[in-house]
Amino acid sequence: MSLTFIFIGITVALSLYAWNNQTIMNKWIMNPYSVKQYKEYYRFLTSGFLHADYGHLFFNMLSLYFFGDIVEYYFSGIFGADIGSLLYAVLYLLGIIVANVPSYADHKNDRYYNALGASGGVSAVVFSAILFQPTAQIYVYFFPVPGFVYAILYSAYSFYMSKRNLDNIGHSAHLYGAAFGVAFTLLLQPSLFSHFINQILGWSL
Repeated sequence: MSLTFIFIGITVALSLYAWNNQTIMNKWIMNPYSVKQYKEYYRFLTSGFLHADYGHLFFNMLSLYFFGDIVEYYFSGIFGADIGSLLYAVLYLLGIIVANVPSYADHKNDRYYNALGASGGVSAVVFSAILFQPTAQIYVYFFPVPGFVYAILYSAYSFYMSKRNLDNIGHSAHLYGAAFGVAFTLLLQPSLFSHFINQILGWSL
């Protein structure tokens, strides 16, 4: 079984569990104030296995399902199955953690700020996959767009929603997770940058 399916299974199970246990939800959600005051650093990671509702959970896990196998495939092909799987896990889990760092820095004195969701890890995986396949078609509301265009739209939407801050979803984590995914993947395989540029330059409608 691929790591993608394992991550999806764990995330679905923990999200459902937390929805029925408010104590767990409050303990695992990303609350920067609690991290600062009580040294609850585990929240950087546990918040990535919680979601606000079914729609939030479905969108994140569907994205992970479509893009996770792509990254696993390429990482395993480049580094071998065992190392590739390990690096994929590091990409996803560190993506969650890194994406929570800016929220912590901005809200560590705000006891009422909370954020949750796998957005950081999912974004890291999505943008890593787009580096490998920048012109592959991705469907946005049934309309196909190439991966690099999707990346632009995804980033713009996440930036807009992070500024509105109308819910507990860590929209800013999309941006930071995406940036981490690109940086991590290029650090492992620098030649992907020229591949990415050449693919875009050679793309046509």
